[in-house]
Amino acid sequence: MKRIPLVGLCLVGLFATTTRGQAFRIEPVRVSAGTVLTFYLHARLDAASGDSVDGLPKGTLLRVKMLDSIDSAINSDGTEFHGTVVSGLVSSGEVVIHRDSEVRGILALLRSRSHPEGFRYELLITSLTDHGKSYILTASLKPSLADSPTRAGPKSSESGATH
Repeated sequence: MKRIPLVGLCLVGLFATTTRGQAFRIEPVRVSAGTVLTFYLHARLDAASGDSVDGLPKGTLLRVKMLDSIDSAINSDGTEFHGTVVSGLVSSGEVVIHRDSEVRGILALLRSRSHPEGFRYELLITSLTDHGKSYILTASLKPSLADSPTRAGPKSSESGATH
């Protein structure tokens, strides 16, 4: 009879091990105002509109000077940022996006299967205004919004942004 409580106590001791929770640390994004970043054009949300921006192929580089500072430790998911285009874009010999065009975007927390923490921060451009005409588009700091097999992405900053 004394064996049953002793066996029960051993089993409880065996299963009562200390478990450590997974450290939930997402790699931060920190960008100072004035930093020039390179974004990759992904898609137009209104590609059927037939305007000149539609001629820009996926992957077109868009160099943007940040007008706002972004720090994912301070700013929340969905925080808006503004910037200006550093150098214009040409398609078929025609200037499609002029220098100093206004850029709007957001800090986004994206789900990521390949990232150890399951999430990653990304800066996304959502619209561009050039000479009073607005374009809805998507551009990010990486050539693809899909999860990449490696954690190291292309260098996208020229003045020290961390992402």
